[in-house]
Amino acid sequence: MRAIIIALAALPLLTGCFSAVKSVVTAPVKAVGQVADWTTTSQDESDRNRGREMRQREEQLGKLSRQRDKAAEKCQGGNEEQCQRAEVLEHEIEALMAAPR
Repeated sequence: MRAIIIALAALPLLTGCFSAVKSVVTAPVKAVGQVADWTTTSQDESDRNRGREMRQREEQLGKLSRQRDKAAEKCQGGNEEQCQRAEVLEHEIEALMAAPR
């Protein structure tokens, strides 16, 4: 009878032990899962990154186009240096458009 009372009294104390054992056992699994999350890119992240790259590329193309247009305008005014600059900018635009995406 005494053993049963002691066992029942100790039962609440053992729940803490079971919780600790559970934490120790599941920790490696959680660690592996976290590493997998850190090393892989989700489709959503991939899409966001792709969209960001496309916007940056379009901004760069727009900037180069504006610079080329200004240089071409000054070239028509007789400025030979600006004619060369417009040509260089045109080549930069072509190279950027031909670059793999």
